Order: sequence, then structure tokens, then C-alpha cells
Amino acid sequence: MEKLFDLVIKNARVVRPNKTSVDCLDIAVKDGKIARLAPEIQTAFAKQVFDAQNFLAFPGCVDAHMHIGIYAPLTQDAVSESKAAAIGGVTSSLNYMRTGRYYLNRGGPYRDFMPEVLNQSQGRFWVDYGYHVAPIEAGHIDEMEHLALDYGVPSFKIFMFYGGYGLHGPSANQHDFLMIAPEERYDIAHFEFIMRSAQRLTAKHPDLAAYISVSLHCELAEILNAYTKIVEREGKLTGLHAYSAARPPHAEGLAIWLASYLANETNCVNINLLHLSSRKAVDAAWLMQGVFPHIAFRREVTVGHLLLDADCECAVQAKVNPPIRPREDVEALWQAVLDRKIDWIVSDHACCSAEQKWSKDNPANIWLAKLDIEIPVRSDGEYLGRLHISQGSVDWIPGRRQRGRRLSWERFAELMVEHGRTFKAPAGRKAPRLSG
Repeated sequence: MEKLFDLVIKNARVVRPNKTSVDCLDIAVKDGKIARLAPEIQTAFAKQVFDAQNFLAFPGCVDAHMHIGIYAPLTQDAVSESKAAAIGGVTSSLNYMRTGRYYLNRGGPYRDFMPEVLNQSQGRFWVDYGYHVAPIEAGHIDEMEHLALDYGVPSFKIFMFYGGYGLHGPSANQHDFLMIAPEERYDIAHFEFIMRSAQRLTAKHPDLAAYISVSLHCELAEILNAYTKIVEREGKLTGLHAYSAARPPHAEGLAIWLASYLANETNCVNINLLHLSSRKAVDAAWLMQGVFPHIAFRREVTVGHLLLDADCECAVQAKVNPPIRPREDVEALWQAVLDRKIDWIVSDHACCSAEQKWSKDNPANIWLAKLDIEIPVRSDGEYLGRLHISQGSVDWIPGRRQRGRRLSWERFAELMVEHGRTFKAPAGRKAPRLSG
């Protein structure tokens, strides 16, 4: 008998987004793809049979927010961090990339930059992968069409705090950090022109309209600078509480208002508000959705902001931007997830080794520590699929009650899988979304 399938997985409880039940089904695989979902697929049709023994079967998770090559060469990070992500059930990794310090440590046009990124990525990822790109230089705005059409990159990022802040703190020399010409400015006007370019692309290429989007890291450098000075001068707070106070929630909220008004002014209709970390950020994002209902706002939270709070034992290890917040903000994020005000959950992972993470002379100093959550068991990317960790005061698994919360397996799948369609370029585009 001819074998119709390479593999049949029997007795799986299949979880799918946009479904209302978890169904006991068999899964047939052919040429590396799922060919059939049905009860009681005959084993005689399969070359290989595996009994899932009533375990849950999820679609592969899409981590729509990762960073590769910040603290280690891209060629190295692509291997190690994609392996870590795969362990947690992530099968697609979408990575933010930009010119400037860190990453490839070079400026210049993306026509020269992106081929090198793709060359260093090729054959090294253990999961499917793609890139979002940040237009840093003024000339990059003119390259957005090239990036979308020739590289399948329709998603563009704005770091709102980079105008007067670096990756790790205040900076008086942003031209050097961003590697832009002295006469250029990375400011609100630049953000406006990125949005206008995205709108022009949407109008010019209607087949790409659903995919062209602008993502924003919403914090305002002026507020961060002022409050960092206050917190350091007063010296009353330490650790994650100090860092949260130095980058206060209203710096997020106000940035969201500005970004939303710019989106309306430029008619840039697909806006992604990244890694919301506080109640004020969620409230601002939801309010702006009501003020500008024609804008397709999408709201993101990270696994770190859901699972850790400012009192967690990780302390300096959990320094990220925006900061890990006090417990009341964590609870507000969970409530937003339950109220369907959040569209996806991501890792925002950027691997920073322990040797680089904190000062050897003063390891508890939050101001000297570098960014990214370094949990003592591999990377936060591993936990995206499981969304389960024992750090601080949270120990949570989807489908299980904790602090009165319950998130269905199907809703969990929506948050971790369904959003992948947002960033996937249509078939036929030359996209760097390649199989590892």
C-alpha cells in the first residue's frame, strides 16, 4: 500500500486559535507540513506512527519581537538564540534590526546593510526567521519601498527615546550612537516622515497594505532624563524599583499619545505599540483606540513583563526597557490580556551574557547593568511557548488558575500564533523569512 503520509501523530489534544474547544485528533504530516487533522486517521497510511498519549499539541509559536546580534556577533546569536527559542516551542522568529552601534556596528544605506544581515543569517537559524527594520537615517526613509519589495520587510520600527537616550542610559552624543551625520536628527519629525512613507507605500502597493506597519517603542527621552536624575540624586530606591521610577509609566503613556496623533495625522493605519509595561501604557493605548478608531492599533506585551515584578529575586538580571514594574502594573497587564486588549505576547529577547550583564566591581548597581532579562535557566525566549516560570511571585501556566486568572488554551494560541500573519509578506515577495 502506498503511504500517504510520512508521519501520523495519534491521540493528540489539538489546540488551535479561533476555536472554542480542544479536540482529540490525529495529525498527519507530509513533506514536513501538516496534511490532515482528523479523528482516527488509519495508521496503515503512514510511514511512521507516534502516540501523543493525550498530550496537548500546539501550533508553532511566533515570537514577533526578538533581537539578534546586539551583544554577540549575529552569526553566533542566530544559532544559539534560535535553538533556545525552539526549545520553548517557537518555530518563527521575527527580529528587529537597525544600523548604528551594536548589531553590525555600521551605518549607511540598507542597500548595503541588509545583504550582509541576510548573508550572516543564512543557514544559521534553527527556526523560520524574518526581520523588522528601523529607518535610522533620513536616507533610510527613501529605502522603505526597496525593503518591502525586494526584501519582504514591510514592518518598520521607531525607537522614540533614542533622540536623547542610548541603549543603556542618557546620551549626549546620539549621532555617534546612531551613526548618523551631524546635521541629522532622530526626532519626532523623523518619526512623522517614517509614517508618511509607510502611508505612501500602502497607497501605492495595495497588495501589501495589510502588511505595511510601523512599530513603536514608546518612551520619551526628556522624561527619562529628568526622572533618572531625580531618582539617582535622591538615592531612596534601588534595583528594579529605582529603574522603574527612572523610566516612569507616564513616559510610556505620553509617547503613545504622540505616536497615535502622528498616526492619525499621516493616515498611517497599521500601528504596533510594543512591549506595554504598565497600567498607564495600556490605558493610553486603549484610549487612543477610541479616539482614532480607524487606526488598526495592535498592542504587545512581553513574557518578562507578565512574569516578573520589581520585587523579583532576579533584580539586576531583569533590567529591560521599558522596565519591569511593580506588582500593580503586572496585574494590570494580566487584566488587559484577559480583557482582550492585548493582541500578542512576545519575548523581546536579546541575549546578554552574565559576563556582560552587570559590573564586576558593583554587580548590584542597576545603573551599570546592561539590558535583557537573564534568567538563570537559558533565555526568556525559551519560556515564550510555555509562558511558565518560577521567579518572584508568579508561577503560571495557561489553563490553570492562578490569582483568580484563567486563560483558555485557545486564547493562548491566538496570542502566540495568530499574529504571525500580520508580519508575513504575501507569497511571491523576496522575503528573508527563510527556513533555518
